[in-house]
Amino acid sequence: MIRRALAFQHMDDEPPGLFGRFLAEQGAELDVVMLHRGEAIPSLAPYDFLLVMGGAMDVWETDAHPWLKDEIAAIREWTLQRNRPYIGVCLGLQLLAVALGGEVGLARAAEVGFGKVELNALGHAHPLTRGLPSTFKIMQWHHAEVTKLPAGAEVLASSAVSPVQIMSVGREIMATQFHGELTPALIDRWAQIPQYLEWLDQAVGPGAYSRVKNQSRLQLTRTERVSRAMFDNLLASRRNLRKAA
Repeated sequence: MIRRALAFQHMDDEPPGLFGRFLAEQGAELDVVMLHRGEAIPSLAPYDFLLVMGGAMDVWETDAHPWLKDEIAAIREWTLQRNRPYIGVCLGLQLLAVALGGEVGLARAAEVGFGKVELNALGHAHPLTRGLPSTFKIMQWHHAEVTKLPAGAEVLASSAVSPVQIMSVGREIMATQFHGELTPALIDRWAQIPQYLEWLDQAVGPGAYSRVKNQSRLQLTRTERVSRAMFDNLLASRRNLRKAA
């Protein structure tokens, strides 16, 4: 059971979304640190779950966003010293990889919009991806990717563009390159953010928002199933590890 969770947020419009809802259903208290506003990272000791969201910045942009250094250090502490459940989304995947000694660089192509992700053989057998469909469409929004896995990391799913779409480290740490947190309300918010609309048009052509909005009516239901399965699997893995101990 999760009693107290911590989330690192990097943009006003990249909130916990579905994962925030799942935590609330567990009765967890969720503290959100708005790093881009200069909020300080608290002591990690009281928390038993860490959620790291996405953002438009890149992991190497530490001069423009100096708080990234403290965040990477906190993720390293969380995963290597505290070893408690972790979910990372997009930038949260890339920060995890760098914190553990991996590398992140520009992808060969930007990946934006609802795209197909496919489990590999390990993903079909892994407890953290149990119950996921072999292939599914889900929101992508990135131009960087993990280019070198950290020691101990495993790839559970890939796309045609990015080979690391779901990454796990052990049985309590997982992250996705895709955006599994999306809700209809978040998609609606994009219509009020000119920068987001511009990015969509640049990536997939003029009028992209209308097309994405139409696709979301079907795809977001499937997104919730995928994200809930991963979240539930993580909690089940936590329980099983505690029983074994």
